[in-house]
Amino acid sequence: MSFKNLNYVHLSKYFYIFSIALTLAGIICLSVFGLNYSVDFRAGSNVDITLSKGITAEQVQPILDKLKIADEASISPGEERMNIRFTQVLNEDQEMKLKGEISKLDEKASFEVNTVDPEMAKELARNAIYAVLISCLGIIVYVSIRFEWRFAVAAIISLLHDAFMVVAVFSIFRLEVDLTFIIAVLTIIGYSINDTIVIFDRIRENLRFSKLKNRQDLIELVNRSVSQTIMRSIYTALTVFVAAFFLFLLGGESIRMFSLAMVIGLLFGAYSSIFIASPLWFVLKSKQKNKPAKAS
Repeated sequence: MSFKNLNYVHLSKYFYIFSIALTLAGIICLSVFGLNYSVDFRAGSNVDITLSKGITAEQVQPILDKLKIADEASISPGEERMNIRFTQVLNEDQEMKLKGEISKLDEKASFEVNTVDPEMAKELARNAIYAVLISCLGIIVYVSIRFEWRFAVAAIISLLHDAFMVVAVFSIFRLEVDLTFIIAVLTIIGYSINDTIVIFDRIRENLRFSKLKNRQDLIELVNRSVSQTIMRSIYTALTVFVAAFFLFLLGGESIRMFSLAMVIGLLFGAYSSIFIASPLWFVLKSKQKNKPAKAS
């Protein structure tokens, strides 16, 4: 089946159902479990250890018990790396003792300790929310000036959908949220609005030369506009998706969550521009078209 023959407005209802279901699941998970914040957004210390030989969690746990810093500590072992996260902030003495005990197991071990105090954690979380909201506000202003308010409403709902879908997936699967995750969300918003603007620009262009007499004419206009730009949207999303996917597979641990958020966000962004933003504009526009004309 050719992309040019698809009824995107009709198909959008199935994507609406899928998005609404995932949104509800995300809201429930966020309400019950919240997000799995990294040390970037949560007070505590994060100890990242580079090893020259394998060390198991069972070997490290007695060390934490001995130093009396095992409460609420989680150990993530690996072949060449180990991560220990503490919900409490380690003082200098505890940090030195921990390094000394683990160095007895691996003399070549190197350590990287990141500590966030409670006030800094709150400020980082607050600033991350502000960054997303301000970027969305700027997009609303831009699209309203460049197009019209219906395009702006459809675009911002689509962007919020993309951002929340990534947050929902991370909440449902308990994936770690760190500062790179916020960068990924802002990047996804940028890619998504780019695709949406391309489709909206084609809709506006076709609108100038179309004589719309009824609802069906408007449906055909939206379907034609999407079909004329869909391959460009797919190629753009696919190019970035491939890069993000291999970055997730082959990249370092520090950018793994960033890469994963990009992969998820690009998938949602690709279909939201086509099956959510454009059909939503159609709904808003069709309501205007269906209003009875005023008597002259």
